[in-house]
Amino acid sequence: MDLMTPEQLDTIFLAAQKGDLFAYFGYGSLVNRDTHRTEIYGAVRAKVRGWRRHWQGRPQHGDSPISLLSVKAESDPDHELPGLLVFDRIENLGALDEREFNYHRRTVEAGAIVLPVEMSMEVPVFIYEGKPEVAPGTDHAILQSYLDAVLQGYLLEYGEDEVRRFIADTHAFDHTPIIRDRHEPRYMRSVALRDEEAQLFDETLAANGVKYREMA
Repeated sequence: MDLMTPEQLDTIFLAAQKGDLFAYFGYGSLVNRDTHRTEIYGAVRAKVRGWRRHWQGRPQHGDSPISLLSVKAESDPDHELPGLLVFDRIENLGALDEREFNYHRRTVEAGAIVLPVEMSMEVPVFIYEGKPEVAPGTDHAILQSYLDAVLQGYLLEYGEDEVRRFIADTHAFDHTPIIRDRHEPRYMRSVALRDEEAQLFDETLAANGVKYREMA
């Protein structure tokens, strides 16, 4: 979805004037609108300059180290990362922080956001960066149920090419295995896939040489 309705835009501008608005840039599961748990004002496809995705271990991994999708500052300030810019009610910021408890909330400079249409308003924009691992180098793995939600979000917002780009461009995909939990999801905001979606994801991952682990 490229644009919001005129009614949504009016509501967003009014909320910004009242100080009742913040925005955040989703680059993982937050790209998938079905994983949202707050009543947002609206969302639009966007890009952010100066950040790149990568897989890392969670800060606290316990006995079953699970991968965390994160971003890091990119040495190329013109590198553009596609995702979803979500406009939310300021009262929901605490709930979002709780959802993203493994992440630091960072402020994004206004000039770093690339939108399909010009929107002139003063609103804080955040991006969530994964907290450092307590024990770096842990043999962590990606939950397939989480990855399915991420890839479905990019498919619905951007199409098949962006699914392929996500897999090809996200750092550490080449040495981070995937835990097969699609049919017994461990990700709490898992989504249902159509057969053709599952086939696309599996074939694209296989073409990129991604390895799997069976769920313990």
